[in-house]
Amino acid sequence: MKRRASLPVRIVAAALLAALPPAAGQAQGEPRHGLSVFGTLKYPPEFSRFDYVNPDAPKGGRLAMIGTSGLTTFNSFNAYIYKGQPAQGLSLLFDTLMVSAADEPSAAYGLVAHSVEVAEDGKSVTFFLRKEARFADGSPLSAADVVASFTLLKEKGHPNFAIALRDVTAAEALDEYTVRYTFKGEQTRDLPLSVAALPIFSARYYKTRKFDETTLTPPLGSGPYKIAKFKQGSYVLYSRRPDYWARALPVNRGRYNFDELRYEYFRDRTAEFEGLKAGAFDLREEFTSKTWATEYNFAAVKDGRVKREILPDNRPSGAQGFFINMRRKKFADIRVRKALGLAFDFEWTNKNLFYGLYKRTQSAFENSAMKAMGKPDAAELRLLEPYRAKLPREVFGEPYTPPVSDGSGQDRRLLRQASRLLSEAGWRIKAGQRTNAAGEALTIEFLIFSPSFRRVIAPYVKNLKLLGIAASIRQVDPAQYQERLKRFDFDITTQRNVMRLTPGNELRNYWGSAAAGINGSLNLAGIADPVIDALIEKVIAARSREALDTAARALDRVLRAKHYWVPHWYKASHTIAYWDKFSRPSRKPEFARGIIDLWWYDPKKAARLKNR
Repeated sequence: MKRRASLPVRIVAAALLAALPPAAGQAQGEPRHGLSVFGTLKYPPEFSRFDYVNPDAPKGGRLAMIGTSGLTTFNSFNAYIYKGQPAQGLSLLFDTLMVSAADEPSAAYGLVAHSVEVAEDGKSVTFFLRKEARFADGSPLSAADVVASFTLLKEKGHPNFAIALRDVTAAEALDEYTVRYTFKGEQTRDLPLSVAALPIFSARYYKTRKFDETTLTPPLGSGPYKIAKFKQGSYVLYSRRPDYWARALPVNRGRYNFDELRYEYFRDRTAEFEGLKAGAFDLREEFTSKTWATEYNFAAVKDGRVKREILPDNRPSGAQGFFINMRRKKFADIRVRKALGLAFDFEWTNKNLFYGLYKRTQSAFENSAMKAMGKPDAAELRLLEPYRAKLPREVFGEPYTPPVSDGSGQDRRLLRQASRLLSEAGWRIKAGQRTNAAGEALTIEFLIFSPSFRRVIAPYVKNLKLLGIAASIRQVDPAQYQERLKRFDFDITTQRNVMRLTPGNELRNYWGSAAAGINGSLNLAGIADPVIDALIEKVIAARSREALDTAARALDRVLRAKHYWVPHWYKASHTIAYWDKFSRPSRKPEFARGIIDLWWYDPKKAARLKNR
């Protein structure tokens, strides 16, 4: 039902959360061709390509698709600032110092930088740049551009960059092709690859342009594509650059095979689906279970012209749910939040609306070894015990798991529990309405931008009304929705926190106290808890996979026990449909869809489509 995340969140995630932190296994004090987490690199210095690519994939053709942001329009080609609704695909314009491998849990290899050296004390990292790197206008890409990009992002970029880069104290050009970043504090594990994953802008280009303003002028980049054409709110067409300076590098062999990538925009998912059926575009990932289960029976599917596939997704599912805005006083009592969770009937929803295609999300680290299960072990207890007096008792037992309903849609047992909790919290029934001692009514507004989500929330609203809560749904246009999220102007909204294989600094953005007060941050719930802050730092400081998993499980227990969100659902797969005119490598990378950069246009298949 829910796309992976709203576009501004995903853009920042692509730039920051794709960063893969170095750790104890990374040799320090000597240049290397890549960085790894908790171990050695899979690919040796002389590797020629990633294993999951087809190095002989032909170039050509077009892939027209629907993006995964869920937004229905755009008004800017600047994806890295607070303002505006950025177009999808803008990361294709910009290179980074290093690029992640999609078949290793946490590893990255040189792109603009041919090698990297982490200081022995972990307080700095030095990148050695390729002299052949160029922007799309032919101008050289140098250390000065890398330094300028860091400064722009930290000082004028989206607030999430400032949060993630707060411990990066400086970037300096040691010479024309050498850049050194320096760090403060002890939690520096994530920082080398956080900076390695930042987009690189042209310093010369932004000398005459304001970085912190929206624009529909295609920006100058150095990446594999450029913007060829667009119509605001309708489409953006990217064309592959045949003169792309890095096209033959090992990290790019077999990738970026389409001559054109076109992102289409429709007013809603129904219009999208009709566009796919009509052949207006080529590929769509389906996020509505009802549509996937009942509507992919049109002629082109039946005769094989349109293929349906389920691609496994081995990444952590992350935390998707109804996020409760703790900035609102009415949600301060944990009993109120727990009652809201009891009123949502997932079993009925999954059976009647989702055709049984989903599993209930339980954890902030769902679908991973970081999910807390059973009672805390000795290692988890060592992290939790210092805060026992400040934590709910259930943190030290079985982790909180959403209750299983009877599937009726109105489980009386669970609703009675919810009613009792609300009364205990001071919200008593008066003339059919929950009111507090001051006579204020308990009202809840669900903020959405897509009409397809109404069918999910409406039964939930009905249950809340049975409890005496004045619940309602407010649908706004996508632009207003994004602005209200940035200002935290909502009671409850839906969101998904994208989770890395090796979480780190981004956790401060999701759940840290500092992020709670910064407009545009990812901390939608407004969590400001010193214990959670301390546990986040334990995750960031972990020097082994075992230590990281332990700290994440301890953090998970606390987040679940505090009831900051009503968990949704997940499926460890991508459901896609596409017109059969593409080919792809024989194996999918374990940790990526791989469609945009690994598939290719197949003229023979396309010809067969035309002849049918």
